[in-house]
Amino acid sequence: MDVVPTVIYSFMLGIIALALVQAWCKPDHQQTTFLIALLCLLFIHVCGELFIYSGAYQYLPGLAGLQFPIRTLLGPALYFYARATMSPDMSISSRSYALAALGPVLVIGAMIPFLFTLTPQEKLALADPATRDPEHFRIAFLTCLIAMVIFIAFIAIYFVSALKVHAHHRQQLMERFADIQSRSLDWFKVTLLLWGLVWFFYATAYLPGFTGWRIPGQGLFLPLLEAGVLLAFTQLALNQPILSREDKGTPIAHQIRTTTLSKSRMDPIAKKLKLVMTQQQLFMNDALSLNQLSQSIGVSENHISETLSQLLQTNFFQFVNGYRVEYAQKLLLDSDKRISTIQYEVGFNSKSTFNTAFKKATGLTPSQYRKQAHS
Repeated sequence: MDVVPTVIYSFMLGIIALALVQAWCKPDHQQTTFLIALLCLLFIHVCGELFIYSGAYQYLPGLAGLQFPIRTLLGPALYFYARATMSPDMSISSRSYALAALGPVLVIGAMIPFLFTLTPQEKLALADPATRDPEHFRIAFLTCLIAMVIFIAFIAIYFVSALKVHAHHRQQLMERFADIQSRSLDWFKVTLLLWGLVWFFYATAYLPGFTGWRIPGQGLFLPLLEAGVLLAFTQLALNQPILSREDKGTPIAHQIRTTTLSKSRMDPIAKKLKLVMTQQQLFMNDALSLNQLSQSIGVSENHISETLSQLLQTNFFQFVNGYRVEYAQKLLLDSDKRISTIQYEVGFNSKSTFNTAFKKATGLTPSQYRKQAHS
């Protein structure tokens, strides 16, 4: 028994069990349903790892590897969770479910020789190079290799699809809102990339094990990293509010346009936009949206968005925050107000968003800008 990995994976089982209890108590919604399904799959995956590291496989060798088909569903489950959380189209077709089920079917097909050709005693003998049969070892190695390739392929395909869902969600938010941090789910992209890294190492770590060589840190670093990602994901997912229909939409670039504005029609709209920002200072409204701006100047949302993207080469989020940063620069130079006070006064709700936008525009943080100007 490998003590450290056994303790870590036991800890992970506890995390998932607690998360399942909390998820079960959340409001009934498709987002919650897919979260519960994902947690159940993670539970089976962790049980499979614990089965190996704890040495339990010695007593039930016939169960070794049975988690391989199930873990192929982890990628699709994360993708479906992303769809339910961020996409305006929450319906998932039967074809999508069938394609997701193709992974386990392929893995089961690859495992047939291993499952039905070898007896439990022959499977157990594979754990020791001194007792393993070369032909049995070849069957086990090919089974593991094919299962690994299928797993990595499915993870890659569905992770890329989930990243696209997040990218489209963030893009449409930037086209419609000046404050997007609370609904952009930036944490999802980070944890998704970390999941991909963990599961790639996890999948490829099986092959060296067949040759008797272990990757340095495999029994400590990989379980710790996976436990950290799991803990972060479960907490962030459980605390993620269910977004309203207004927070979801299709990016304007992906919408079918029946007509396109000419430059002569966009020029007056651009002048109205600049005028309402400089004179009425609408940017100071921390909850300013495209809809509110549309009502203020009497121009449709689609026409404003087209003018911003086609004529001014920007989007609503960048357009509004540009005026906020410009006004913040003035206050930093002409007043002794605290930077946090200025941040809220110009319309930023988040310090990180303020610093990021300010540095992108000026190349300096607000404190560096004030210090440099005064010196």
